[in-house]
Amino acid sequence: MTTLDKTLPIHGGSDALGAARWDFSTNSHAGGPCQQVVQALAQVNATRYPDPAYAGLRQQLAARHGVAAERVLVGVSGSELIARITACVAARQPQARVWLPPHHYGDYATQAMLHGLQRTGALAQADLVWLCAPSSPLGQDMDCPDDWAQLWPQATVVLDCAYAPLQLEGPTPLADWLARDQVWQIWTPNKSLGLCGVRAAYVIAPAAASVQQLQAMWWRAPSWPLGAHGVALLQAWCEPAVQDWLATSLETLRDWKQQQLDMLQALGWQCLPSLTNFLLCRPPPLAMGWDAMLQALRAEGIKLRDCASFGLPGHVRLCVHEPAAQQALQQAWLRLQEVSA
Repeated sequence: MTTLDKTLPIHGGSDALGAARWDFSTNSHAGGPCQQVVQALAQVNATRYPDPAYAGLRQQLAARHGVAAERVLVGVSGSELIARITACVAARQPQARVWLPPHHYGDYATQAMLHGLQRTGALAQADLVWLCAPSSPLGQDMDCPDDWAQLWPQATVVLDCAYAPLQLEGPTPLADWLARDQVWQIWTPNKSLGLCGVRAAYVIAPAAASVQQLQAMWWRAPSWPLGAHGVALLQAWCEPAVQDWLATSLETLRDWKQQQLDMLQALGWQCLPSLTNFLLCRPPPLAMGWDAMLQALRAEGIKLRDCASFGLPGHVRLCVHEPAAQQALQQAWLRLQEVSA
């Protein structure tokens, strides 16, 4: 591993060993991929550039959310939109301060650091506020006190909606935040469709966003941020048949989640409450140690997401996976216990 490799952001998914046979480390829909979207991707004509303004796509996304098309902007990914929003705030307010949830997706803090934003624990002092509902990595409800409404005049408030379509229980304050129509909403459907390898996202600006704010977001985007496959994925996301598939598939995920919880708890794992298709767990300690345990599981084709980078050492995050994957994890863990005994 090079020095550069050691400084790269930590994420779930494929690593230097390739794709894990049983990958619990990403929050992708384990019942996917959605076949309607797979078919749409197979029909893509990748010989031409998309429309650089993405006019038709933005109209479709706007219709899905019931907003004006000028409020919808597309992005390479949720991470790219996080970087773009942070850059806009930093350019507008050179001494800007950012508020982050106690545990959060690392790109919020990374982009704040790169653009010179100072972190603050006081919401009233924040110029940029990052929210996520349901939250990551905990998958839990958000505490949304009424006094947060005081932020709207002066702060850029962003709601990361990455896991809203994969919420298995509820309700959460998400509907309330969206009804306010005063936050920037980032949507990344690829997880919900079981197609993490297709990078595509969009952001919905607040109703009161100024022309200058929208222009700043446009000009900070690379030309053609979405390729033809990203366009196809977002177009399919707007189709009723795809939304019907997702709604029906959540019932399967609920059943799998309960099976997975029962299995993990029987093994002595402590599982935190979660509303989503992923959960945080503390495995019982093994004599081989934490890193050796993760490496041993990875050698058996099982990858878990170490949560130390979230500020939660000793915990792993697991997506709700299919029964065959759960059985593989159970058997591998029992073998490790025997080796460590």
